[in-house]
Amino acid sequence: MSTSRLEAFSDGVIAIIVTIMVLQLTHPAEPTFASLLKQAPIFLSYALSFLVVAIMWVNHHHLIHAVHEVTPRLLWSNINLLFWMSLTPFVTDFMGRNPRTPFPVSLYGFNLAMCGFAFWLLRIELVRQHQHDPEMSEYHSRVQTKNLFSGFLYLTAGGLAHVSIYIPYFVYVLIPAMYFLPERKLADEQR
Repeated sequence: MSTSRLEAFSDGVIAIIVTIMVLQLTHPAEPTFASLLKQAPIFLSYALSFLVVAIMWVNHHHLIHAVHEVTPRLLWSNINLLFWMSLTPFVTDFMGRNPRTPFPVSLYGFNLAMCGFAFWLLRIELVRQHQHDPEMSEYHSRVQTKNLFSGFLYLTAGGLAHVSIYIPYFVYVLIPAMYFLPERKLADEQR
């Protein structure tokens, strides 16, 4: 199988995920600003999740272009990632409709943690495929560590929703911001 086929399948699944998320947005019952304002948590959770899925898509794109060979391990690791990503519309809607309830906020963090761990697993195969290129292997190991760190941060933040509902939201915004910082290897290549 070529990487283009794997990328096309993944892109299709991610496009469906984003479509489902936007279809879950509904207009207010009354055409007033106050009624629209009541739906702000739903829209904000959608906006956050859209950003997170977009970051995952961009990272997935870069990851797939680094693949030398599509192996069964790579395919199943990719399917695992897509599974967890496919739950994003559900947890986004659940949290958006219950923004002050610890369990939905915690479940959102758990789902994104599983996405981070799935990226970490996917990178294991890339580190293996680049074992004869120390520079690329080290780069993928570094990004893999970032994926693992993000997963643990999401998991911890989700658990802290039962202590303070504000801590998870701070972390849920902080992690995407971390991914906007340019990777050292990519920044060096662009010079």
